[in-house]
Amino acid sequence: MAKLRVGLLFGGRSGEHEVSINSARAIAKALSAEENTSKYEILPFYIQKDGRWLAGEAPQKVLGSGVPLLESQESTSGGLTSNPQSQTLSQWQSPSQVAEVDVWFPILHGPNGEDGTIQGLLTLMQVPFVGSGVLGSAMGMDKIAMKMAFEQAGLPQVKYKAITRAQVWSNPCVFPKLCDEIEAALGYPAFVKPANLGSSVGIAKVRSRPELEAALDNAASYDRRLIVEAGVVAREVECAVLGNDQPQASVVGEITYDSDFYDYETKYTEGKADLLIPARIPDAIVRKIQDMSLQAFAAVDAAGLARVDFFYVEATQEVLINEINTLPGFTATSMYPQLWAHSGVAFPELVDRLIQLAIERHSPT
Repeated sequence: MAKLRVGLLFGGRSGEHEVSINSARAIAKALSAEENTSKYEILPFYIQKDGRWLAGEAPQKVLGSGVPLLESQESTSGGLTSNPQSQTLSQWQSPSQVAEVDVWFPILHGPNGEDGTIQGLLTLMQVPFVGSGVLGSAMGMDKIAMKMAFEQAGLPQVKYKAITRAQVWSNPCVFPKLCDEIEAALGYPAFVKPANLGSSVGIAKVRSRPELEAALDNAASYDRRLIVEAGVVAREVECAVLGNDQPQASVVGEITYDSDFYDYETKYTEGKADLLIPARIPDAIVRKIQDMSLQAFAAVDAAGLARVDFFYVEATQEVLINEINTLPGFTATSMYPQLWAHSGVAFPELVDRLIQLAIERHSPT
């Protein structure tokens, strides 16, 4: 039986480039595990920070070292390196090896990776790919669209207000009124976020009018759509989902940390946050979170995988959905694979199942 050629697509132009490399290294290791070597052949493709696609030796080099390539290391004015086995092309071209891929495993985090853009390209290629399609990815990335979908599904969540860059960068008469409206609707503390950035980039916790004004201006520099959410005193818990039309929910895990909130530094600095799996919460709350995770998965039309994040207000036993991540971090220590490991699905098996789910979803029957 011929091996399936898996196009492992990683790197990308977002601020989560290095996270993507770490995820890809873990997936490549899982595909090389004894139980998977007879099924799959890895064809790695690396997208540099300038958007150029590389195939051949260059991606292997990045997977081996875990270090991003500088643009000058592989790019030349002619678009190709002197080594024909290590090919790099402009942003809008792809290496010839793309035609050899049987199934894609995109592990590009952040903008241009999990927002539906790369999913649209892979859809046009008419080759199966792991994860959600264009709609699920786009809705999972845009916090405003996501929350509107959750609201339609009847999922409880914190109060929020959607605003635009135009409102923030408006004339001096409009901006103060906008801040008045936010204060009246949400109060303090509140969280200001760009709608379409991952990993807590551009997010700020605000407790006063000056902090609110500064945070809005900063968030507007990242995105034209912004969201402000009311703060809540709660435990942060997460659940992983695996499947297509009949998905399953994992055990529930909890994130604990000493910083003011789960910002980028806390999320990606070793020792800054701890994962507690399974979370020490009542069984009835676990079941509620699992059920809500599956509802959220369906609400945005996700597929393959997702991690769903919640606030558990222990004082009132209330569960509020925070967000869904349709392409979560995938290193061996990331929450998503760890949740499944504690649910009885080891990392190599998890990768295998995701590839099979991609093929199943692509099949017309």
